[in-house]
Amino acid sequence: MRALDIGATGMLAQQRNVDVISNNIANMNTTAFKKQKANFQDLIYQDLRRVGTNSSDAGTIVPTGIQLGSGVKLASVYRVLEQGDVNETGKETDILINGRGYFQIELPDGRTGYTRDGSFEISSDSVLVTHDGYPLQPSIQIPAGKESITINQNGEVLVKVAGQVTPVNAGTINTANFANENGLESIGQNLFVETESSGAPQVGTPGSDGFGGLLARRLETSNVNVVSEITDLIRAQRAYEMNSKIIETADQMSTTTSRLR
Repeated sequence: MRALDIGATGMLAQQRNVDVISNNIANMNTTAFKKQKANFQDLIYQDLRRVGTNSSDAGTIVPTGIQLGSGVKLASVYRVLEQGDVNETGKETDILINGRGYFQIELPDGRTGYTRDGSFEISSDSVLVTHDGYPLQPSIQIPAGKESITINQNGEVLVKVAGQVTPVNAGTINTANFANENGLESIGQNLFVETESSGAPQVGTPGSDGFGGLLARRLETSNVNVVSEITDLIRAQRAYEMNSKIIETADQMSTTTSRLR
């Protein structure tokens, strides 16, 4: 009874779909989180009568044939890269990328991580770091006597120092782009790392061609639409129930067959 296996693949696929939707809802308030969507593919088919073969010695051709499918599988989970809303925080080290781009972060293992989460802090060494203490690259050193910080759209960090009229330029924040952003590997903590699929990073100045400008004292919100996610969750639940009904029906048919005498 092929339907038993087909129904099982459908239930497994929808279970994975619910996992993806649940993760989206769980991260609805995560800074700069990008929602994910599941893609599905049908599984291999068995040819009981191959289409296009000869059906007689006269050369007639089978027009449609008989192919029986074997179910469904999860093909990929991709990120929806549309930008989230702007959240004005008023915090001088909060930075939003308005457009394409990722901040570059130095990870403890020496690799470079990439993130759109611009909620930075000032460390004990007076450099900009993430919530986990990972430094922003290139390093931004805040001079002693800091009174206020201004970050313009091109990434220049200007610091007002006590006793000085002219602000001190503490450095410039560069951002990175990728040919295939969905090819980045997520490692948690709002961080991604480069892979063969993403391609090498293209580093540039915010606000230049192909790079989004920076907005200070603001953060990007998650792009999760709760109403849409709940709708998808209900749809996935109904699909799961229908596939379980396939297994129930196939089991009843098998029971009926086994009782034949």
